[in-house]
Amino acid sequence: MFQDSKNLTTSLHDLITGDEDARVCKDIPESACNDQPRNFFAYLIANLLGKIADEIASARLILPWLLASVGAPAAFTGFLVPIREAGVLLPQLVVAAIIRRMAIRKSVWLLGAGLSGVALALMAVATGNLSGSTAGWAILGLLIIFSLARGLCSVSAKDVLGKTVSQGKRGTLMGWSAGISGLAVLGIGVYVEWFAGDVPLAVLAWLLAGGALLWFVGMGFFAAIREQPGATEGGGNALSVALQSFGMLKTDELFRRFVIGRALLLSVALSPPFYVLLAQQNTGEGLVGLGMLIIASGIAGSLSSPVWGRLSDSSSRLVMVLAALAAGVQGILLYALVAAEVPWISSAWLYAGLFLTLSVFHGGVRLGRKVYLVDMATVETRATYVALSNTLIGIAMLAGGLIGVLADVISVQAVILFLSLLSLVAAVWAWRLPETRSSE
Repeated sequence: MFQDSKNLTTSLHDLITGDEDARVCKDIPESACNDQPRNFFAYLIANLLGKIADEIASARLILPWLLASVGAPAAFTGFLVPIREAGVLLPQLVVAAIIRRMAIRKSVWLLGAGLSGVALALMAVATGNLSGSTAGWAILGLLIIFSLARGLCSVSAKDVLGKTVSQGKRGTLMGWSAGISGLAVLGIGVYVEWFAGDVPLAVLAWLLAGGALLWFVGMGFFAAIREQPGATEGGGNALSVALQSFGMLKTDELFRRFVIGRALLLSVALSPPFYVLLAQQNTGEGLVGLGMLIIASGIAGSLSSPVWGRLSDSSSRLVMVLAALAAGVQGILLYALVAAEVPWISSAWLYAGLFLTLSVFHGGVRLGRKVYLVDMATVETRATYVALSNTLIGIAMLAGGLIGVLADVISVQAVILFLSLLSLVAAVWAWRLPETRSSE
């Protein structure tokens, strides 16, 4: 029976990847070839469950709605995205340096997944038992743990994937993972919008508990990966090189201009939680509209990425300009609609549409600046550019969290207006950047 199961796994692996022989390896150790079908599916399922759990605890969508539901001040909402992003970006240099000293690296992912599950489980408990600022502080504290844990998973997952799944099959693996998780997220959105019932906090708590369970189940699959020991040389190099490279901001004008532009583009990344907050304020209590926002977010990611990718191959600079410009114009129009108190400002469909397009624009910003950085750099500077820019943007993200204080002092729509105007500035700045070599 065990042999039949092994043969079925190998046959299914060959069918999905298009290989006639699962033992054909390109850039992984020969000793890992026979385990490749097993490792392919173990990684696929663990990655898939993690992606779904991430969407359940989305700092741009679910957590803003949750904080508003427990009565936390709007200032807490402003820190959700900065903490979520900075917690992943800032420690990566140190984590990468430590991981390179380890022969078996899947244990780092398992640690990150376990901490992620614990953090989400405790968020579920906090949702059901705390309210107001107390709940806000608890959620932010647990989000810090969750974000740092996700950083562990992010760095180690790439290493494990590179050691266990051969080149030419990784894209297929990630594509299946993204596609299936997208369908699952759409299903969650349908459930929340039309079948969840009238007890919003209970539903949100159960969603977070479900996300925690997904992480714990994912640990079981990831632990099943058979990873061969890897090289341990070079530990610490990434950190020391990055620390020495801060002088590049002074000597490399194009890189400095790109980092400033990327910092301005954070205005697009910081906007979604305030759209969610405004939607909840104007569509009433409960979960009305949340499911539609989840569905809109899932559709936006699956439809827009191929288009932005194609455009970025022609001009990643223009993609950044168009995406930032569109996000800025949309935010200004939304502010005008709220100020004019038009009747349909309370329509959940309106916010679903706006969140969908904002998600599309945010996807364009992310993809455009990634392609621009890769095309701008050389083989010698690429690793340093990525490490240094991630560190600097992580710091900028944390500073950007203070914008949420304006939502309590003035209004949520005023914050959207401010971020939208900043997006227009970002579009102008990106327009003034030179084209990269591949676009010329």
